[in-house]
Amino acid sequence: MDLGIKGRKAIVSAASKGLGRACALSLAEAGCDLTLMARSSGPLEEAAHAIAEATGVQAKAIAGDFTVETDRAKLLAACPAPDILVNNPGVRQTPTPFADITKDEWRHWFEAHCFSSLDLIQHCAPGMAERGFGRIVNMSVSFIKFPQVNFAHSHAARLALSGAVASMTRDLIGRNVTINTVCPGLFDTDALHTNLHGHAKRGNTTYEAIVQDRLKGCPAGRFADPKECGDLVAFLCSAQAGFMTGQNIVNDGGVYQGLF
Repeated sequence: MDLGIKGRKAIVSAASKGLGRACALSLAEAGCDLTLMARSSGPLEEAAHAIAEATGVQAKAIAGDFTVETDRAKLLAACPAPDILVNNPGVRQTPTPFADITKDEWRHWFEAHCFSSLDLIQHCAPGMAERGFGRIVNMSVSFIKFPQVNFAHSHAARLALSGAVASMTRDLIGRNVTINTVCPGLFDTDALHTNLHGHAKRGNTTYEAIVQDRLKGCPAGRFADPKECGDLVAFLCSAQAGFMTGQNIVNDGGVYQGLF
């Protein structure tokens, strides 16, 4: 399918590996020129080069931290008028008992998973609306639909972003600007395996046992290929997706059992 976004300019953060890189690749395959950000310069440069070589698009690499205001300013300076914005904090969830979450940790998680994305949306959405095209996708996690114990800080920040987005989408959809949230489950990334090793260590069990436990709870019976997430994001950024906005789309192999 031609997604109708060839030549569009896209910003993708945390794009050196994992789901961010998969999103960047899928957008590049659709013909988008890219401006990519990640904290580690080497892996980011490698990702930008590989994607550009494979697809023929332009791919700029801007080393920086999505959660730092001055680094976001560098990102916007490199691509001041994006048509597509994929907000991917790239900050791994870490379990903390609710009683132990400090004020600084609350602030950190809200900066990482809410305020940083809102800042970029505020900068990018008005220009998108003026030009008559814009696609914004916020990357979250499937657990926002069924919050887990010891992740109150992460869930609160992600839900705050979804709530803020829901209140602004109606002002933008009439000018062909959409904002949606993708909520992935178990994708075969370095971040997933690092988290599983951490769970095994904390639970005094083996990594293999944790993997089997996670797969047992997933009706699909497997970890997903990151490309399956990238292609979903690319579709949400397509010309064909202009009637879908304000949605929290779970992509988790059937783990979430709710209807809505």
